[in-house]
Amino acid sequence: MVGRRGWFRPGRFRCGSVPAAGPAGRPEARFPDATAAACHAGAVPLLPVVPNLPIGAVVDELRAALAAGPSAVLVAPPGAGKTTVVPLVLADEPWATGRIVVLEPRRLAARAAAARLAALTGTRVGDVVGLRMRGETKVSARTRVEVVTEGVLVRMLHTDPALEGVSAVVFDEFHERSLDADVGLAFTTDVQRHLRPELRVVVMSATLAAEPVARLLDDARVVVSEGRLHPVRTVHHPTPTDGRWEHHVTAVVVEALGADAGDVLVFCPGAAEIDRVARLLTGRVDEGAVAVLALHGRLPQVDQDRALAPDPAGRRKVVLATSIAETSLTIDGVRIVVDGGLTRVPRFELARGMGQLVTVRVSRAAADQRRGRAGRQAPGACHRLWSAAEDARLPTAELPEIAVADLAGLTVDLARWGDLDGTGLRWLDPPAPARLAAARAVLHDLAVVDGDGRLTGHGRRVADLPVHPRLGHLLVTAAAQGRGATGALVAAVLADRDPVRDPAARLADLGERLAAVRHGRGPAERTRTEARRLAALVGADGGPVDTGDAGALVALAYPERVAQLRPGSVTRYRMVNGAGAALAAHDPLAGQPYLAVAEADLGPATGPGAGGDARIRLAAPVTEAEVRATAGDRLVHERAVGWDRGVGDVVAERRLRLGALVLERSGLDPSSTERRSALLDGVQAEGLGLLSFTPAIDRWRARVALVQRTLGAPWPDLSDPALAATVDDWLGPHLVGARRRADLARLDLGAVLAAALPWPLPAQLDALVPERLLVPSGSAIAVDYGVDPPVLAVKLQELFGWLATPRVVDGRVPVTIHLLSPAGRPVQVTQDLASFWQRGYPDVRAELRGRYPRHPWPEDPLTALPTRHTTRRR
Repeated sequence: MVGRRGWFRPGRFRCGSVPAAGPAGRPEARFPDATAAACHAGAVPLLPVVPNLPIGAVVDELRAALAAGPSAVLVAPPGAGKTTVVPLVLADEPWATGRIVVLEPRRLAARAAAARLAALTGTRVGDVVGLRMRGETKVSARTRVEVVTEGVLVRMLHTDPALEGVSAVVFDEFHERSLDADVGLAFTTDVQRHLRPELRVVVMSATLAAEPVARLLDDARVVVSEGRLHPVRTVHHPTPTDGRWEHHVTAVVVEALGADAGDVLVFCPGAAEIDRVARLLTGRVDEGAVAVLALHGRLPQVDQDRALAPDPAGRRKVVLATSIAETSLTIDGVRIVVDGGLTRVPRFELARGMGQLVTVRVSRAAADQRRGRAGRQAPGACHRLWSAAEDARLPTAELPEIAVADLAGLTVDLARWGDLDGTGLRWLDPPAPARLAAARAVLHDLAVVDGDGRLTGHGRRVADLPVHPRLGHLLVTAAAQGRGATGALVAAVLADRDPVRDPAARLADLGERLAAVRHGRGPAERTRTEARRLAALVGADGGPVDTGDAGALVALAYPERVAQLRPGSVTRYRMVNGAGAALAAHDPLAGQPYLAVAEADLGPATGPGAGGDARIRLAAPVTEAEVRATAGDRLVHERAVGWDRGVGDVVAERRLRLGALVLERSGLDPSSTERRSALLDGVQAEGLGLLSFTPAIDRWRARVALVQRTLGAPWPDLSDPALAATVDDWLGPHLVGARRRADLARLDLGAVLAAALPWPLPAQLDALVPERLLVPSGSAIAVDYGVDPPVLAVKLQELFGWLATPRVVDGRVPVTIHLLSPAGRPVQVTQDLASFWQRGYPDVRAELRGRYPRHPWPEDPLTALPTRHTTRRR
């Protein structure tokens, strides 16, 4: 495997080396090698005595499993102690001559886990217990357990695919099934199988089905801890159909504070909902006795730590948290959980090439995790904002991120790994080929990969940056253009998912966000720090910042989302990829001719005429000159003659086109053949309604249809579907000289369709299906061929003496007779006149002769004189 991919060079690592910055500014994985195990392992066990936690009951079983084989799966409920005990236990094993790398799914969980592990060893983070995540590294030559976020492991593997100096990789809370966790496990097991068979892999979870993971790890042993969770009382509070979610949460929190002792952990889907609930709680709780705190990933570390720690004034706490608090965190004092039943998950729509976070129902696995938070330290209560009946319908688990997310980052990782489609790796859920193909197409447009999907020189520079490939392309290109500092600021804001957005304002101006980041505090300070780090990675630190370049820079990262204002609107746009997008009516960006869209909701926008357009959440103006400059060879000069559905007519023009956008157009005079083809396309696109189908033509087609159904070929099928499918054949020859839609309406459609009947069929039509039938009274009555069988509706008195039921199509098809009263209303329907005169007529005569005394009602209709007149007139 080393020879196949050229992963590492002997002698690269040395004992006791301190991780240094690599070429992309991220720490190199420079760990002690196996030959220097003694200096790394230390003489004193990290965990001389296992704490009195439930996980202690299975520690020996886990040790035995990893002594017998390289992998194990550990299933333990929340609060069992797996995160804080297992890494320290493994570090003291005889085979642990290198570091134990522990993966946590979130930054907050990683920081909390590292702090807890360090506390158990009596040291500070950065000593024997290290921490590594984006923008923060605390490790040393003494580090034996290193807690990392999942994305960091993937980058470590790219830097050092042999994972020299690492004895075990522990995947904590793997049930969350993040994309980085799936990729990290696939790469790590690849290393284990081909290069490091002695490398231990441990997958830990509270709710994950263990058997599939065990099979993936070559039938690894499954170790199960029963745990010792305190009892938790569950109470259901169905959300009123006419109530708002935030008001219901607030009411339940107030009720829970009065019913039970202890702190309250409230699960909300996102930061916006947390803010709204916090505002609603103001005035409803005693601020002198209760502290209301937020906990989510976008908060500064000091605010996160405040939510996790006991209140300095001894007050009860209400912690309003996202799903970040579901796992790997113990918030001291929590005895009550209020579960809002919602979570926010990533979704990526291939058709529009856009992703976003969407709010969905929480899964059964996640609900159980949340409930467990209330019983980690003492008996507690869980208040669920849904009914017991809804509880039974919850999905078992969330979809793994690899099944619904944008796979551009994964595609770059696979290209770096040397397995372009991932088929040589082991996956719990392999990436869908369609999603990989869509990601590869995006990366090809950005020049990150070539036509075979391999990294280009530009792509290798992009791959070295710890950001999404789109933002990496922005950073590298902006630096080459002398706009690196501005590009770093834009990339930091986009990577941090718009950190200073005011949810109440709902405005999309990226320039306003950039200004807020440059001069603000709190989240803005963190984003500025990240911008400086990114600028340093591309050699642009200290450079000038011009926020007026924001639109052009966003267009670099999202070229398919450059949007052009639609004619006649100030808020609706069409993007290069053909998707529609719209601004709020009051947005200051409304009316800009072009926008570069960084973020848009997949759900429809609101407002007049928005239709199914996505709602633009973050964008910047861009000039047409900038659009052309960033488009490069994607600009297409074309001669366009065709049917334009928007105009509803033939359009003939020269165009400068960028995807679905027309940047420039001028008229041209097409040939008659081109116009004919365009008109035929119009009929196929718009339907036969472009032609003048009169009632007379419809009656004629009905007659032909009856003959065709009865006799078959050579009579043609002239139904709507058949005509639409063969429009070139029957309509094309008659479009000589036609230039536009109005010419279609002026066609003699009757003659056009008659020409579709081969000779001598037109002459036979009247004989086979006459338009009218002569009845005994002398009247010629029209036959309705629009129904099957055809109908002759005629007054009863006009048929006196007529015994034979009429038939058409050479006697093959009987005509149904609707016998009408003198007022023209049906009194009998029959295909057997003789039987009617004998059996039905006496009853009809008895019923109607008194009602219509001026009309003849003879006792013997077979000998009576047929007439269309009354008795007096006759």
